[in-house]
Amino acid sequence: MIDNIIDSFLLELSGVKRSSDKTIQAYSNDLHQFQKFLKEKNINDLKSISERVVRLYLMKMNGDELAKTSISRKLSALRKFLDYCVREKYIDLNPAKQISNPKTKRSLPETISLDSFKEIIKLNFKGENDFKKLLTVLIFELLYGCALRVSELCGLNVGDIDFNRESIRILGKGSKERIIPVSRKSIMVLKEYNKLRQSFAFGDPLLVNEKGDRINARLVQRQVKKYISEVSDILKKSPHVLRHSAATHMLDEGADLLAVKEILGHENLSTTQIYTHVSIERLKKTHKSAHPKS
Repeated sequence: MIDNIIDSFLLELSGVKRSSDKTIQAYSNDLHQFQKFLKEKNINDLKSISERVVRLYLMKMNGDELAKTSISRKLSALRKFLDYCVREKYIDLNPAKQISNPKTKRSLPETISLDSFKEIIKLNFKGENDFKKLLTVLIFELLYGCALRVSELCGLNVGDIDFNRESIRILGKGSKERIIPVSRKSIMVLKEYNKLRQSFAFGDPLLVNEKGDRINARLVQRQVKKYISEVSDILKKSPHVLRHSAATHMLDEGADLLAVKEILGHENLSTTQIYTHVSIERLKKTHKSAHPKS
């Protein structure tokens, strides 16, 4: 029975919440691991899951020496599943509601400087009509300039760009749409790039490789790693670094936190607030290195 209810919950995530395949797979793995634990305890009924049972599961995960981040994710998945069970009247109360996730020290995201970003653009954009180089410039311009996720960048279509209003329509997590501005520099590069394409229609991919196929995450990751390596010594060289950098630089320049939240497409303000900590840390470093009394 529990197995069937888990399947119904996952179906709701897919059909109603429109969660990504990756998210649904993660929930499936976490919930079926909990179900396996229940079988070991001879528990086959949702109503037999008490707070004590959930705490025993927490103890088991700690005993298995799982990372705190993994334990937090599994508890969150379980909490949401049990909320669903309450809503569907399988149980009266959520036994995991009062159990907090383990405290973890959240690491601050790495960023590159604005000068490093400009150097990458300079390496690729020198005025010549080179399809590969223009594509690379657009990857960086849109990831950084619009603070996009890789999936959002790769999923863009020609019709998502409004050249007149200099804006772009993004389909983010959970199929949520947002409209964000695009810089004139990005628009200019995009127009140059489009001149080199044979033909394209409203519903065609915005960014394609030389064969005309939609770009994928692997290509983007490869390009980003290659060029960040040339201008920076940060450890992480993923496309998400550009999104982190964009958010941090906006806040450094005095952008409103709520506005940055909307640009990033975050559901909760607390997710965006991590970038305020990055800005404060950068300020501390500047003060320490430059202030005569630091």
